[in-house]
Amino acid sequence: MRAIDEIIVHCTATPEGRNISVEDITRWHIDRGFTTIGYHYVVLLDGTIERGRPEEQAGAHCKGHNSRSIGVAYVGGCDKAMRPKDTRTTPQRASLRHLLKELKAKYPKATIHGHNEFANKVCPSFDVKKMIKEIWP
Repeated sequence: MRAIDEIIVHCTATPEGRNISVEDITRWHIDRGFTTIGYHYVVLLDGTIERGRPEEQAGAHCKGHNSRSIGVAYVGGCDKAMRPKDTRTTPQRASLRHLLKELKAKYPKATIHGHNEFANKVCPSFDVKKMIKEIWP
């Protein structure tokens, strides 16, 4: 198994309410030249957590961090006009918290970050550090 020291949260940069699947993201990523989906987990609008790339494989989600991180994305992150917006549904919020708690238990030395901490992007369209303080006050 790879040494994991970061968990990086992303959004799919899709419009609010647009339901997409791991298969959709996989197709988009393959079209961009990836071998498969770049994320390890995807949280759907209804809160379902779907597996993407196996954890044993380095991700393709954050340049310079893929070899030692787990990539988690939630579906959404943009308003209808494609402007950045925290579009997480109530079930997505709950599932994302649950997944991060599980991953942190599995990788206790890992720190949790938003993609925007490592790239000039607004992804994941919400303040991950604030969410972490709510989970682990």
